[in-house]
Amino acid sequence: MTHPIPQIDAKTLKAQLHDGGEIALLDAREEVTYDARHILMASCVPLGRLEAIIDALVPRRSARVVWCDDGEGLALRAANRMAALGYGEMSVLDGGIAAWDAAGYRLYSGVHVPSKAFAEVIEHEAGTPYITAKQLKEMMDSGTDMALFDSRSYEEYHVNSIPTAISVPGAELVYRFRDLVPSSDTQVVVNCGGRTRSIIGAQALISAGFPNKVVSLMNGTQGWHLAGYEIIEGATASVPEVTQAGREAAEAAAATVAAREGIKTIDAATLTQWQREAGDRTLYLFDVRMHDEYAAGHLAGVKHIPGGQLIQETDRHCGIWGARVVLVDNNGVRATMTASWLMQMGWEVYVLRMDQTGGDLEKGVYSPAVLGLGNSSLTSVSPSELDEKLSAGKAVVVDCAMSKQYYDGHIPGAKFILRTFLAEDISKLPKTETLVFTSSDGALAQLAAEDAAALSIPAAVLSGGTAAWAAAGLPLEQGPTSMVSEPLDIRLKAREQDEDMEAAMEEYLAWEIELVNQMASDGDQRFKVAGG
Repeated sequence: MTHPIPQIDAKTLKAQLHDGGEIALLDAREEVTYDARHILMASCVPLGRLEAIIDALVPRRSARVVWCDDGEGLALRAANRMAALGYGEMSVLDGGIAAWDAAGYRLYSGVHVPSKAFAEVIEHEAGTPYITAKQLKEMMDSGTDMALFDSRSYEEYHVNSIPTAISVPGAELVYRFRDLVPSSDTQVVVNCGGRTRSIIGAQALISAGFPNKVVSLMNGTQGWHLAGYEIIEGATASVPEVTQAGREAAEAAAATVAAREGIKTIDAATLTQWQREAGDRTLYLFDVRMHDEYAAGHLAGVKHIPGGQLIQETDRHCGIWGARVVLVDNNGVRATMTASWLMQMGWEVYVLRMDQTGGDLEKGVYSPAVLGLGNSSLTSVSPSELDEKLSAGKAVVVDCAMSKQYYDGHIPGAKFILRTFLAEDISKLPKTETLVFTSSDGALAQLAAEDAAALSIPAAVLSGGTAAWAAAGLPLEQGPTSMVSEPLDIRLKAREQDEDMEAAMEEYLAWEIELVNQMASDGDQRFKVAGG
């Protein structure tokens, strides 16, 4: 028997965020609308992808969850859907974020605001040194003994980077520093796309006590572009293997940070006990190494997110405020440095001591669970069967993938629809014998097809999704060719804007810099800067 989802007012939500208990505040809107204005502590969980996100983000089924929207009714739909998946204690913010605003509480624009604001606070409190793009160019031209490290993910670095930069994702900086920079005379510059990971990366090296002069690049690749300098595409320079001497230097540096900041460690027995208690107290367990290391062997039940990305997008991975967070790697360096930042962001975090951890390792990449798939009564069609139906004019393909995935490659003629807006947008499709739903791997397609079936609309699913279609050697087309839904699912970065890219960059950088002033007067943020 289902029970009505209760509503709470803004004042009650404000009190719950400060009562010391665990709480997840989730915003059911798509990322573009979330980006325009949202509550600081809210994670973006679009209704259309809820089942693909919620298990990893909110692992405890009995956790206290509050849903919000901007009055569109998405929050209540999300809460009811979550209840159907087995979650218990849920409520909806009455009046949505407009009510929060009307109560005199602050709303924010942007994505991953807690993480980005944290970096600005770190720069302000720690006095993290920086140089401008012009100064960096002068150093390059003069032959200064220097190293430039791009602290974003390798994938981001590969898309666009500054000449001579090496890809060293955030948590790898301390771990691989001595092998990358054998001389203490070499000046080190850390960059990212904007500001956050430049600041965090540079300050990590400074806090670790390396003797080199270390600075962040003010405004990252965007600042470099705005200064009129060349951005390159397709760079591949990445980190070397760690030597024994390099590992020892990194371990000593991390030990210094751990002792100074009081980073706590746990053994395998404690972890096992906490895993038993995870039904009553939320536990996040992350392996913060690089992708290939995790795939080669990791502890059972451990989710994967590189340490730098965990700090950059904490709200995407830790949805329950007040939870325990346990980090693991191979020797504690990357886990310790990541834990240092999470502690200062206000999380209760621990490092698992690997020397006391037994058991076999699992191999393979991490793939978040998608809830609600179960045993479906929907008709599945193979790629060849769909190809025949399309040739005969007996089917229309509905693609429910993320818009960027759709742009990168979709079945010719496929109609892009966001699952969130399926009920409204499905009437815009041409009449056909059958709607065949697809997505990248078919999971979201199945969920969307079931939504359509519930509306008494004949629906089938492409077995294996668009990936299976491509694997069968069938053609794909690129670009926004048949957009039925507006692509509100992904907020474009400044460099991805078709028009006024430079203006978008300047606006973004100004927004990020202003966050430090907003944090100074916001009582919801939980930052505890070391030494501050």
